Amino acid sequence: MINTSFQRGVDIQSDTPHLLPWNATLNNYRKAFAQGEFLHALRNSLTVTLLTVAAALVLALLAAVALSRFRFRGRTGFVVTVLIVQMVPAEAMVISLFKVLDGWQLVNTALGLTLVYLVFVLPFTIWTLRGFVAGVPVELEEAAMVDGCSRFQAFRRITFPLMAPGLVATGTFAFIQAWNEFTFALVLMNKPENQTLPVWLQTFNEGAKGTDWGGVMAGSTLMAIPVIVFFLLVQSRMTEGLVAGAVKG
Repeated sequence: MINTSFQRGVDIQSDTPHLLPWNATLNNYRKAFAQGEFLHALRNSLTVTLLTVAAALVLALLAAVALSRFRFRGRTGFVVTVLIVQMVPAEAMVISLFKVLDGWQLVNTALGLTLVYLVFVLPFTIWTLRGFVAGVPVELEEAAMVDGCSRFQAFRRITFPLMAPGLVATGTFAFIQAWNEFTFALVLMNKPENQTLPVWLQTFNEGAKGTDWGGVMAGSTLMAIPVIVFFLLVQSRMTEGLVAGAVKG
């Protein structure tokens, strides 16, 4: 992708593959920025993705703790429902979700798209975090409460630090899901100034003229940079969390 983003159109269409862009050019990146809506799309994608990840982690953590630490009526049914929701194709709900958001006047808003992403990200995050919470022995919390901690203090001081790597890993997958989503962003954010990066990328499809593959690859490279940076930052924190947990244990 990076190699192609620096190649000229004639080299991209050539029958002879080029492992390195010997005739490198920055025109593809100039065209990507010249599209005019790249910075708006970047801002929209970051806003929606970060809101989705934050809300999903908070709600999924509460649900995961409830499912792992408490016994209540309907607990098994809730877990089964979470699995069933993950099996529903997202495309089957496009029309109904659009009508609901249109009635709430949330079409072409970051909040509306965040709510939709949250619906599809939340089951996965709940199911994943449930495993991390269940992996922390409840006896550790009980020992802390014997020493005088309340249930909340025991969770905050004992369980939460041990499951921090799970939060980071789950947040990473939620980030990637929301960042790369295309269908709902295309339907719900139909104004150019509100589109996200995956929707913005299709502007390089020039209809009868064909697809500007150099622009597509340059745009894809720019779109991948925030994800790579986020992953590298999270990876280091994940390693620190795992090592810290091992030392404390």
